[in-house]
Amino acid sequence: MNRYPQQITAGEAAALVNNGQTLCIGGGGAGHAIPDALLKAIGERYAREQSPAGLTILHPCGLGDSDQLGLNHLAQPGLARRVIGGFFGNAPKMVALTQANQIEAYNFPQGVLSHLMRATAGGEKGLLTKTGLHTFVDPHLEGGKVNEKAVEDLVSRVDILGEPHLFFKTHPVDVALIRGTSLDKHGNLSMEGEVASFAMLSEAQAARVNGGIVIAQVQALRPDRCTPAIQVKVPGALIDYVVVEPEQPMTYLTPYDASLISKEGAIASEEQLQLSGIKRIISRRAALELFPGAFVNLGYGMSDGVPIVARQAGVFGQLTFLIEQGPLGGIPTTGLNFGAMHQPDAILDDGYQFDFFHGGGLDLAFLGFAQVDQYGNVNSSKFGGKLTGCGGFIDISQHSKKVVFCGGFAARSVVETGEQGIRITDPGSFKKFVSRVEQVTFSGSYALEKGQEILYLTERALFTLTAGGLELIEIAPGADLQTDILDSMDFRPRISSQLKTMDAGVFAAAKPYLANFKQ
Repeated sequence: MNRYPQQITAGEAAALVNNGQTLCIGGGGAGHAIPDALLKAIGERYAREQSPAGLTILHPCGLGDSDQLGLNHLAQPGLARRVIGGFFGNAPKMVALTQANQIEAYNFPQGVLSHLMRATAGGEKGLLTKTGLHTFVDPHLEGGKVNEKAVEDLVSRVDILGEPHLFFKTHPVDVALIRGTSLDKHGNLSMEGEVASFAMLSEAQAARVNGGIVIAQVQALRPDRCTPAIQVKVPGALIDYVVVEPEQPMTYLTPYDASLISKEGAIASEEQLQLSGIKRIISRRAALELFPGAFVNLGYGMSDGVPIVARQAGVFGQLTFLIEQGPLGGIPTTGLNFGAMHQPDAILDDGYQFDFFHGGGLDLAFLGFAQVDQYGNVNSSKFGGKLTGCGGFIDISQHSKKVVFCGGFAARSVVETGEQGIRITDPGSFKKFVSRVEQVTFSGSYALEKGQEILYLTERALFTLTAGGLELIEIAPGADLQTDILDSMDFRPRISSQLKTMDAGVFAAAKPYLANFKQ
Protein backbone atom coordinates (compact mmCIF):
# COMPACT_ATOMS: atom_id res chain seq x y z
CA MET A 1 0.00 0.00 0.00
CA ASN A 2 1.35 3.45 -0.92
CA ARG A 3 2.39 5.86 1.80
CA TYR A 4 -0.35 8.45 2.28
CA PRO A 5 0.76 12.07 1.83
CA GLN A 6 1.32 13.79 5.16
CA GLN A 7 -1.38 16.32 5.99
CA ILE A 8 0.05 19.67 7.10
CA THR A 9 -1.04 23.28 7.31
CA ALA A 10 -0.24 25.90 4.67
CA GLY A 11 2.17 27.51 7.13
CA GLU A 12 3.98 24.21 7.67
CA ALA A 13 4.17 23.76 3.92
CA ALA A 14 5.78 27.18 3.53
CA ALA A 15 8.43 26.17 6.07
CA LEU A 16 9.51 23.30 3.78
CA VAL A 17 10.74 25.69 1.07
CA ASN A 18 14.43 26.49 1.50
CA ASN A 19 16.58 29.41 0.34
CA GLY A 20 17.83 29.18 -3.24
CA GLN A 21 15.50 26.39 -4.33
CA THR A 22 13.60 26.12 -7.60
CA LEU A 23 9.86 26.35 -7.08
CA CYS A 24 7.37 25.27 -9.76
CA ILE A 25 3.75 26.43 -9.48
CA GLY A 26 0.79 24.77 -11.16
CA GLY A 27 -2.44 26.35 -12.30
CA GLY A 28 -3.08 29.55 -14.20
CA GLY A 29 -5.21 32.58 -14.83
CA ALA A 30 -7.38 34.09 -12.11
CA GLY A 31 -7.34 31.21 -9.65
CA HIS A 32 -7.82 28.39 -12.14
CA ALA A 33 -6.36 25.47 -10.12
CA ILE A 34 -3.83 27.81 -8.48
CA PRO A 35 -2.66 26.62 -5.01
CA ASP A 36 -3.24 30.11 -3.66
CA ALA A 37 -3.21 29.20 0.03
CA LEU A 38 0.33 27.83 -0.40
CA LEU A 39 1.52 30.94 -2.23
CA LYS A 40 0.00 33.18 0.43
CA ALA A 41 1.69 31.21 3.22
CA ILE A 42 5.10 31.42 1.53
CA GLY A 43 4.67 35.16 1.07
CA GLU A 44 3.64 35.61 4.72
CA ARG A 45 6.60 33.56 5.95
CA TYR A 46 9.01 35.64 3.88
CA ALA A 47 7.50 38.88 5.24
CA ARG A 48 8.14 37.60 8.80
CA GLU A 49 11.47 35.82 8.42
CA GLN A 50 13.00 36.98 5.13
CA SER A 51 13.01 33.31 4.15
CA PRO A 52 12.81 31.51 1.79
CA ALA A 53 14.99 33.86 -0.23
CA GLY A 54 16.69 33.74 -3.61
CA LEU A 55 14.18 31.36 -5.19
CA THR A 56 13.89 30.49 -8.87
CA ILE A 57 10.18 30.50 -9.68
CA LEU A 58 8.76 28.64 -12.68
CA HIS A 59 5.15 29.21 -13.72
CA PRO A 60 4.13 28.06 -17.22
CA CYS A 61 0.87 30.03 -17.10
CA GLY A 62 0.06 33.47 -15.67
CA LEU A 63 -0.95 33.46 -12.00
CA GLY A 64 -2.97 36.25 -10.47
CA ASP A 65 -6.03 38.43 -10.12
CA SER A 66 -4.34 41.59 -11.44
CA ASP A 67 -4.11 42.77 -7.83
CA GLN A 68 -3.10 40.78 -4.73
CA LEU A 69 -3.46 37.06 -5.36
CA GLY A 70 -1.49 34.38 -7.17
CA LEU A 71 2.08 35.32 -8.04
CA ASN A 72 1.52 38.70 -6.35
CA HIS A 73 1.90 36.94 -2.95
CA LEU A 74 5.54 36.22 -3.83
CA ALA A 75 6.36 39.65 -5.25
CA GLN A 76 8.60 40.79 -2.41
CA PRO A 77 12.18 42.04 -2.89
CA GLY A 78 14.61 39.23 -2.18
CA LEU A 79 12.15 36.36 -2.15
CA ALA A 80 12.82 35.49 -5.80
CA ARG A 81 16.16 35.70 -7.56
CA ARG A 82 14.77 34.60 -10.92
CA VAL A 83 11.30 34.22 -12.39
CA ILE A 84 10.59 32.27 -15.59
CA GLY A 85 6.99 32.65 -16.62
CA GLY A 86 4.60 32.36 -19.50
CA PHE A 87 2.53 35.45 -18.65
CA PHE A 88 2.86 38.38 -16.24
CA GLY A 89 -0.14 40.55 -17.06
CA ASN A 90 -2.18 39.41 -14.04
CA ALA A 91 0.69 39.84 -11.55
CA PRO A 92 1.34 43.61 -11.38
CA LYS A 93 3.43 43.38 -8.22
CA MET A 94 5.86 40.96 -9.89
CA VAL A 95 5.91 43.21 -12.96
CA ALA A 96 6.92 46.12 -10.73
CA LEU A 97 9.88 44.12 -9.35
CA THR A 98 10.82 43.13 -12.89
CA GLN A 99 10.79 46.68 -14.16
CA ALA A 100 12.83 47.80 -11.14
CA ASN A 101 15.45 45.11 -11.97
CA GLN A 102 15.05 43.48 -8.56
CA ILE A 103 14.71 40.02 -10.10
CA GLU A 104 15.98 38.24 -13.20
CA ALA A 105 12.88 37.86 -15.38
CA TYR A 106 12.36 35.66 -18.43
CA ASN A 107 9.25 35.24 -20.56
CA PHE A 108 8.78 32.12 -22.67
CA PRO A 109 5.68 30.78 -24.48
CA GLN A 110 3.22 28.96 -22.25
CA GLY A 111 3.18 25.86 -24.43
CA VAL A 112 6.97 25.73 -24.51
CA LEU A 113 7.09 25.92 -20.71
CA SER A 114 4.44 23.23 -20.37
CA HIS A 115 6.45 20.96 -22.66
CA LEU A 116 9.61 21.94 -20.81
CA MET A 117 8.07 20.53 -17.63
CA ARG A 118 7.56 17.23 -19.43
CA ALA A 119 11.18 17.34 -20.62
CA THR A 120 12.32 18.04 -17.06
CA ALA A 121 10.29 15.11 -15.78
CA GLY A 122 11.94 12.99 -18.47
CA GLY A 123 15.44 13.92 -17.35
CA GLU A 124 16.20 15.79 -20.56
CA LYS A 125 18.69 18.65 -20.74
CA GLY A 126 16.22 20.80 -22.58
CA LEU A 127 13.45 21.15 -25.15
CA LEU A 128 13.99 21.43 -28.89
CA THR A 129 11.28 23.33 -30.80
CA LYS A 130 10.65 25.84 -33.57
CA THR A 131 8.16 27.73 -31.44
CA GLY A 132 9.47 31.21 -30.72
CA LEU A 133 11.73 31.56 -33.75
CA HIS A 134 11.96 35.16 -35.05
CA THR A 135 10.17 36.53 -31.97
CA PHE A 136 11.58 38.23 -28.87
CA VAL A 137 12.11 34.72 -27.46
CA ASP A 138 14.71 34.00 -30.17
CA PRO A 139 18.28 34.78 -28.98
CA HIS A 140 18.78 36.57 -32.32
CA LEU A 141 16.41 39.17 -30.85
CA GLU A 142 16.04 39.21 -27.02
CA GLY A 143 16.27 35.58 -25.93
CA GLY A 144 13.18 35.94 -23.77
CA LYS A 145 15.00 38.26 -21.37
CA VAL A 146 12.52 40.71 -19.90
CA ASN A 147 14.86 43.09 -18.07
CA GLU A 148 18.51 44.12 -17.77
CA LYS A 149 19.17 41.88 -14.77
CA ALA A 150 18.40 38.80 -16.87
CA VAL A 151 21.79 38.14 -18.46
CA GLU A 152 22.15 34.35 -18.58
CA ASP A 153 21.18 32.71 -21.87
CA LEU A 154 18.41 30.20 -21.16
CA VAL A 155 17.57 29.57 -24.82
CA SER A 156 19.89 29.04 -27.78
CA ARG A 157 19.56 28.62 -31.54
CA VAL A 158 20.65 25.34 -33.09
CA ASP A 159 20.40 23.87 -36.58
CA ILE A 160 18.80 20.46 -36.97
CA LEU A 161 18.80 18.91 -40.46
CA GLY A 162 19.59 22.33 -41.88
CA GLU A 163 16.68 24.07 -40.17
CA PRO A 164 16.84 26.50 -37.22
CA HIS A 165 15.36 25.45 -33.89
CA LEU A 166 15.34 26.85 -30.37
CA PHE A 167 16.72 24.88 -27.44
CA PHE A 168 15.27 25.77 -24.02
CA LYS A 169 17.21 24.59 -20.97
CA THR A 170 15.44 22.53 -18.32
CA HIS A 171 15.54 23.59 -14.67
CA PRO A 172 15.56 20.83 -12.02
CA VAL A 173 12.61 21.36 -9.67
CA ASP A 174 13.04 21.24 -5.89
CA VAL A 175 9.47 21.98 -4.85
CA ALA A 176 6.29 21.54 -6.91
CA LEU A 177 3.13 23.25 -5.70
CA ILE A 178 0.09 21.67 -7.32
CA ARG A 179 -3.66 21.72 -6.75
CA GLY A 180 -6.56 19.35 -7.13
CA THR A 181 -10.05 18.86 -5.79
CA SER A 182 -9.57 15.85 -3.52
CA LEU A 183 -7.33 13.03 -2.36
CA ASP A 184 -8.86 9.56 -2.10
CA LYS A 185 -8.16 6.81 0.48
CA HIS A 186 -4.82 6.05 -1.23
CA GLY A 187 -3.70 9.68 -1.51
CA ASN A 188 -4.41 9.88 -5.23
CA LEU A 189 -5.27 13.36 -6.48
CA SER A 190 -8.27 13.96 -8.71
CA MET A 191 -9.48 17.19 -10.31
CA GLU A 192 -13.21 16.68 -10.68
CA GLY A 193 -13.95 20.23 -9.53
CA GLU A 194 -11.20 22.06 -11.46
CA VAL A 195 -11.71 24.08 -14.64
CA ALA A 196 -8.33 22.97 -16.04
CA SER A 197 -5.57 20.50 -15.20
CA PHE A 198 -2.59 22.31 -16.76
CA ALA A 199 0.74 20.46 -16.28
CA MET A 200 0.18 19.20 -12.70
CA LEU A 201 1.39 15.67 -13.38
CA SER A 202 4.54 16.74 -15.23
CA GLU A 203 5.38 19.25 -12.50
CA ALA A 204 5.01 16.61 -9.79
CA GLN A 205 7.13 14.15 -11.78
CA ALA A 206 9.77 16.83 -12.40
CA ALA A 207 10.18 17.41 -8.67
CA ARG A 208 10.19 13.69 -7.85
CA VAL A 209 12.93 12.75 -10.36
CA ASN A 210 15.08 15.56 -8.96
CA GLY A 211 14.71 14.30 -5.39
CA GLY A 212 12.45 17.23 -4.57
CA ILE A 213 9.09 17.38 -2.83
CA VAL A 214 5.50 17.73 -4.04
CA ILE A 215 2.94 19.67 -2.01
CA ALA A 216 -0.70 19.44 -3.05
CA GLN A 217 -3.50 21.79 -2.08
CA VAL A 218 -6.97 20.22 -2.20
CA GLN A 219 -10.49 21.02 -1.11
CA ALA A 220 -11.10 17.74 0.70
CA LEU A 221 -9.76 14.37 1.79
CA ARG A 222 -12.06 11.50 0.87
CA PRO A 223 -10.96 8.46 2.92
CA ASP A 224 -14.13 6.62 1.87
CA ARG A 225 -13.39 6.95 -1.83
CA CYS A 226 -11.21 4.93 -4.18
CA THR A 227 -10.86 6.99 -7.37
CA PRO A 228 -11.03 4.92 -10.57
CA ALA A 229 -7.46 4.60 -11.76
CA ILE A 230 -8.18 6.22 -15.12
CA GLN A 231 -9.45 9.35 -13.29
CA VAL A 232 -6.38 9.85 -11.09
CA LYS A 233 -4.53 12.97 -12.20
CA VAL A 234 -1.49 12.71 -9.88
CA PRO A 235 -0.82 9.41 -8.09
CA GLY A 236 -0.46 9.57 -4.31
CA ALA A 237 2.98 7.95 -4.66
CA LEU A 238 4.23 11.24 -6.14
CA ILE A 239 2.77 13.50 -3.44
CA ASP A 240 4.64 14.14 -0.19
CA TYR A 241 2.36 16.60 1.60
CA VAL A 242 -1.25 17.73 1.37
CA VAL A 243 -2.86 20.96 2.58
CA VAL A 244 -6.65 20.98 2.84
CA GLU A 245 -8.52 24.21 2.02
CA PRO A 246 -12.27 23.50 2.40
CA GLU A 247 -13.26 26.91 0.99
CA GLN A 248 -11.10 26.54 -2.10
CA PRO A 249 -13.03 28.19 -4.97
CA MET A 250 -13.03 27.08 -8.58
CA THR A 251 -11.53 30.43 -9.59
CA TYR A 252 -11.01 33.76 -7.86
CA LEU A 253 -14.31 34.92 -9.35
CA THR A 254 -16.33 31.70 -9.23
CA PRO A 255 -16.88 29.70 -6.02
CA TYR A 256 -18.54 26.91 -8.01
CA ASP A 257 -20.22 26.58 -11.39
CA ALA A 258 -21.14 23.12 -12.69
CA SER A 259 -21.21 24.38 -16.27
CA LEU A 260 -17.42 24.94 -16.18
CA ILE A 261 -16.66 21.24 -15.76
CA SER A 262 -19.48 19.45 -17.57
CA LYS A 263 -22.44 19.74 -19.89
CA GLU A 264 -24.58 20.21 -16.80
CA GLY A 265 -25.44 23.53 -15.24
CA ALA A 266 -26.95 26.65 -16.70
CA ILE A 267 -24.90 29.01 -18.83
CA ALA A 268 -25.51 32.61 -19.71
CA SER A 269 -28.74 33.48 -21.48
CA GLU A 270 -28.88 35.14 -24.88
CA GLU A 271 -29.55 38.45 -23.16
CA GLN A 272 -26.38 38.08 -21.11
CA LEU A 273 -24.37 37.25 -24.21
CA GLN A 274 -25.11 40.43 -26.11
CA LEU A 275 -22.16 42.29 -27.64
CA SER A 276 -21.97 46.05 -28.03
CA GLY A 277 -19.76 48.81 -29.39
CA ILE A 278 -16.67 48.03 -31.40
CA LYS A 279 -16.42 44.55 -29.87
CA ARG A 280 -19.71 43.69 -31.56
CA ILE A 281 -18.40 44.90 -34.92
CA ILE A 282 -15.08 43.11 -34.62
CA SER A 283 -16.64 39.87 -33.36
CA ARG A 284 -19.23 39.82 -36.15
CA ARG A 285 -16.71 40.53 -38.90
CA ALA A 286 -14.27 38.01 -37.46
CA ALA A 287 -16.99 35.35 -37.39
CA LEU A 288 -17.36 35.65 -41.17
CA GLU A 289 -14.01 33.80 -41.39
CA LEU A 290 -15.47 30.72 -39.66
CA PHE A 291 -16.35 27.63 -41.67
CA PRO A 292 -17.99 24.27 -40.85
CA GLY A 293 -15.77 21.77 -39.05
CA ALA A 294 -13.08 24.30 -38.14
CA PHE A 295 -10.87 23.93 -35.08
CA VAL A 296 -10.79 27.43 -33.63
CA ASN A 297 -8.68 29.06 -30.92
CA LEU A 298 -9.63 32.25 -29.13
CA GLY A 299 -7.42 34.72 -27.33
CA TYR A 300 -8.23 36.89 -24.36
CA GLY A 301 -10.07 40.18 -24.91
CA MET A 302 -11.61 41.47 -28.13
CA SER A 303 -11.75 38.11 -29.92
CA ASP A 304 -13.61 36.19 -27.22
CA GLY A 305 -16.90 37.45 -28.68
CA VAL A 306 -16.57 35.20 -31.75
CA PRO A 307 -18.27 32.13 -30.21
CA ILE A 308 -21.11 34.35 -29.01
CA VAL A 309 -21.73 35.37 -32.62
CA ALA A 310 -21.52 31.72 -33.71
CA ARG A 311 -24.11 30.84 -31.09
CA GLN A 312 -26.40 33.69 -32.13
CA ALA A 313 -26.11 32.55 -35.75
CA GLY A 314 -27.02 28.98 -34.82
CA VAL A 315 -23.77 27.44 -36.09
CA PHE A 316 -21.91 26.87 -32.83
CA GLY A 317 -22.38 23.10 -33.03
CA GLN A 318 -20.53 22.98 -36.35
CA LEU A 319 -17.30 24.28 -34.81
CA THR A 320 -14.79 23.18 -32.18
CA PHE A 321 -13.45 25.98 -30.01
CA LEU A 322 -10.23 25.35 -28.05
CA ILE A 323 -8.29 27.44 -25.54
CA GLU A 324 -4.70 26.89 -24.49
CA GLN A 325 -5.48 26.08 -20.85
CA GLY A 326 -6.94 22.75 -21.98
CA PRO A 327 -10.74 22.97 -22.36
CA LEU A 328 -12.34 22.38 -25.74
CA GLY A 329 -15.77 22.12 -27.28
CA GLY A 330 -17.55 24.69 -25.12
CA ILE A 331 -18.10 28.42 -24.85
CA PRO A 332 -15.04 30.22 -23.43
CA THR A 333 -15.49 32.42 -20.39
CA THR A 334 -14.64 36.10 -20.81
CA GLY A 335 -12.83 38.81 -18.88
CA LEU A 336 -10.63 37.93 -15.91
CA ASN A 337 -12.19 34.45 -15.75
CA PHE A 338 -10.83 33.60 -19.22
CA GLY A 339 -9.19 30.19 -19.29
CA ALA A 340 -12.29 28.12 -18.54
CA MET A 341 -15.18 27.05 -20.76
CA HIS A 342 -18.89 26.72 -20.20
CA GLN A 343 -20.06 23.18 -20.98
CA PRO A 344 -16.75 21.84 -22.36
CA ASP A 345 -16.64 18.51 -24.16
CA ALA A 346 -13.28 17.73 -22.55
CA ILE A 347 -10.51 19.26 -20.47
CA LEU A 348 -7.03 18.15 -21.53
CA ASP A 349 -3.68 18.69 -19.86
CA ASP A 350 -2.41 21.86 -21.49
CA GLY A 351 0.68 20.06 -22.80
CA TYR A 352 -1.51 17.85 -24.99
CA GLN A 353 -3.52 20.85 -26.11
CA PHE A 354 -0.28 22.53 -27.17
CA ASP A 355 0.83 19.36 -28.97
CA PHE A 356 -2.20 19.82 -31.21
CA PHE A 357 -1.52 23.54 -31.62
CA HIS A 358 2.17 23.10 -32.43
CA GLY A 359 1.36 20.32 -34.86
CA GLY A 360 -0.81 22.62 -36.97
CA GLY A 361 -4.19 21.35 -35.81
CA LEU A 362 -5.76 24.79 -35.58
CA ASP A 363 -7.57 26.04 -38.67
CA LEU A 364 -8.25 29.50 -37.26
CA ALA A 365 -6.99 31.61 -34.38
CA PHE A 366 -8.49 34.89 -33.24
CA LEU A 367 -5.97 36.84 -31.16
CA GLY A 368 -5.58 40.37 -29.83
CA PHE A 369 -2.85 42.90 -30.54
CA ALA A 370 -1.31 46.00 -29.00
CA GLN A 371 0.82 47.10 -31.95
CA VAL A 372 1.17 46.19 -35.62
CA ASP A 373 3.96 47.48 -37.84
CA GLN A 374 4.53 47.94 -41.56
CA TYR A 375 6.15 44.49 -41.84
CA GLY A 376 3.15 42.72 -40.33
CA ASN A 377 4.87 42.11 -37.01
CA VAL A 378 2.61 42.11 -33.95
CA ASN A 379 3.38 43.10 -30.38
CA SER A 380 1.13 41.84 -27.61
CA SER A 381 3.70 41.35 -24.85
CA LYS A 382 5.55 44.57 -23.95
CA PHE A 383 4.48 48.05 -24.99
CA GLY A 384 4.22 51.59 -23.70
CA GLY A 385 5.94 50.74 -20.44
CA LYS A 386 3.51 47.87 -19.84
CA LEU A 387 4.66 44.25 -19.49
CA THR A 388 2.15 41.45 -20.01
CA GLY A 389 4.15 38.61 -21.54
CA CYS A 390 3.22 36.31 -24.39
CA GLY A 391 1.23 33.54 -22.69
CA GLY A 392 0.15 31.08 -25.38
CA PHE A 393 0.13 33.77 -28.08
CA ILE A 394 3.34 32.61 -29.79
CA ASP A 395 2.44 28.91 -29.60
CA ILE A 396 -0.89 29.67 -31.29
CA SER A 397 -0.02 32.40 -33.79
CA GLN A 398 3.02 30.62 -35.24
CA HIS A 399 1.23 27.35 -35.96
CA SER A 400 -2.37 28.16 -36.92
CA LYS A 401 -3.22 27.91 -40.60
CA LYS A 402 -4.98 31.28 -40.45
CA VAL A 403 -4.70 34.02 -37.84
CA VAL A 404 -7.05 36.97 -37.40
CA PHE A 405 -5.59 39.62 -35.11
CA CYS A 406 -8.48 41.55 -33.55
CA GLY A 407 -8.45 44.90 -31.79
CA GLY A 408 -9.45 48.53 -31.74
CA PHE A 409 -7.75 50.60 -34.44
CA ALA A 410 -6.31 53.10 -31.95
CA ALA A 411 -6.07 53.30 -28.18
CA ARG A 412 -8.59 55.53 -26.41
CA SER A 413 -10.51 56.36 -29.55
CA VAL A 414 -14.22 57.17 -29.43
CA VAL A 415 -16.32 55.38 -32.02
CA GLU A 416 -20.09 55.55 -32.35
CA THR A 417 -21.67 52.46 -33.88
CA GLY A 418 -25.02 51.88 -35.55
CA GLU A 419 -26.78 49.92 -38.25
CA GLN A 420 -25.44 52.22 -40.96
CA GLY A 421 -21.81 51.88 -39.89
CA ILE A 422 -19.53 53.88 -37.61
CA ARG A 423 -18.69 57.48 -36.80
CA ILE A 424 -15.33 58.32 -35.27
CA THR A 425 -15.56 61.33 -32.93
CA ASP A 426 -12.07 60.94 -31.43
CA PRO A 427 -9.33 59.19 -33.46
CA GLY A 428 -7.48 58.09 -30.31
CA SER A 429 -4.48 59.25 -28.35
CA PHE A 430 -2.13 56.35 -29.11
CA LYS A 431 -1.48 54.81 -32.52
CA LYS A 432 -1.44 51.03 -32.68
CA PHE A 433 -0.27 50.81 -36.29
CA VAL A 434 3.36 51.89 -35.93
CA SER A 435 6.47 51.92 -38.08
CA ARG A 436 8.16 49.29 -35.91
CA VAL A 437 6.74 47.37 -32.96
CA GLU A 438 8.48 47.71 -29.59
CA GLN A 439 8.69 43.93 -29.24
CA VAL A 440 8.13 41.17 -31.79
CA THR A 441 5.60 38.68 -30.43
CA PHE A 442 4.64 37.62 -33.97
CA SER A 443 6.86 37.79 -37.05
CA GLY A 444 5.18 38.76 -40.30
CA SER A 445 8.07 37.58 -42.46
CA TYR A 446 8.15 34.18 -40.77
CA ALA A 447 4.39 33.82 -41.32
CA LEU A 448 4.85 34.50 -45.03
CA GLU A 449 7.68 31.99 -45.15
CA LYS A 450 5.42 29.36 -43.58
CA GLY A 451 2.50 30.16 -45.88
CA GLN A 452 0.08 31.30 -43.19
CA GLU A 453 -2.90 33.53 -44.00
CA ILE A 454 -2.87 36.61 -41.75
CA LEU A 455 -5.56 39.25 -41.23
CA TYR A 456 -5.57 42.36 -39.03
CA LEU A 457 -9.12 43.31 -38.09
CA THR A 458 -10.34 46.52 -36.46
CA GLU A 459 -13.70 48.27 -36.20
CA ARG A 460 -12.86 50.51 -39.14
CA ALA A 461 -10.48 48.56 -41.38
CA LEU A 462 -9.35 45.09 -42.36
CA PHE A 463 -5.80 44.42 -43.59
CA THR A 464 -4.11 41.33 -44.95
CA LEU A 465 -0.42 40.44 -44.91
CA THR A 466 1.39 40.41 -48.26
CA ALA A 467 5.02 40.20 -49.32
CA GLY A 468 4.91 43.98 -49.62
CA GLY A 469 3.57 44.47 -46.09
CA LEU A 470 0.06 45.28 -44.90
CA GLU A 471 -2.63 45.76 -47.52
CA LEU A 472 -5.96 47.42 -46.75
CA ILE A 473 -8.76 45.27 -48.19
CA GLU A 474 -11.93 46.44 -46.38
CA ILE A 475 -13.17 49.66 -44.81
CA ALA A 476 -16.16 50.10 -42.51
CA PRO A 477 -19.09 52.15 -43.77
CA GLY A 478 -18.89 55.65 -42.31
CA ALA A 479 -15.09 55.59 -41.94
CA ASP A 480 -13.05 58.03 -44.05
CA LEU A 481 -10.04 56.44 -45.69
CA GLN A 482 -7.74 59.41 -45.18
CA THR A 483 -8.74 60.97 -41.87
CA ASP A 484 -9.92 57.89 -39.96
CA ILE A 485 -7.39 55.35 -41.22
CA LEU A 486 -4.31 56.62 -43.03
CA ASP A 487 -3.82 59.69 -40.84
CA SER A 488 -3.94 57.45 -37.75
CA MET A 489 -1.10 55.19 -38.93
CA ASP A 490 2.65 55.75 -38.73
CA PHE A 491 3.11 54.14 -42.14
CA ARG A 492 1.15 53.97 -45.36
CA PRO A 493 -0.16 50.49 -46.16
CA ARG A 494 -0.81 49.18 -49.61
CA ILE A 495 -4.40 49.77 -50.66
CA SER A 496 -6.14 47.02 -52.58
CA SER A 497 -7.29 47.87 -56.06
CA GLN A 498 -10.46 46.01 -55.06
CA LEU A 499 -11.00 47.78 -51.72
CA LYS A 500 -14.38 46.73 -50.33
CA THR A 501 -16.84 48.04 -47.81
CA MET A 502 -17.38 45.71 -44.87
CA ASP A 503 -20.44 43.47 -45.09
CA ALA A 504 -23.54 45.41 -44.02
CA GLY A 505 -24.64 42.44 -41.92
CA VAL A 506 -21.82 43.18 -39.51
CA PHE A 507 -23.60 46.34 -38.43
CA ALA A 508 -27.24 45.21 -38.73
CA ALA A 509 -29.44 44.70 -35.69
CA ALA A 510 -30.71 41.39 -37.08
CA LYS A 511 -29.34 38.00 -36.06
CA PRO A 512 -25.91 37.47 -37.67
CA TYR A 513 -25.81 35.50 -40.89
CA LEU A 514 -22.59 33.60 -41.63
CA ALA A 515 -22.43 32.87 -45.33
CA ASN A 516 -20.08 29.87 -45.04
CA PHE A 517 -22.76 27.88 -43.19
CA LYS A 518 -26.15 26.41 -43.99
CA GLN A 519 -28.41 28.16 -41.51
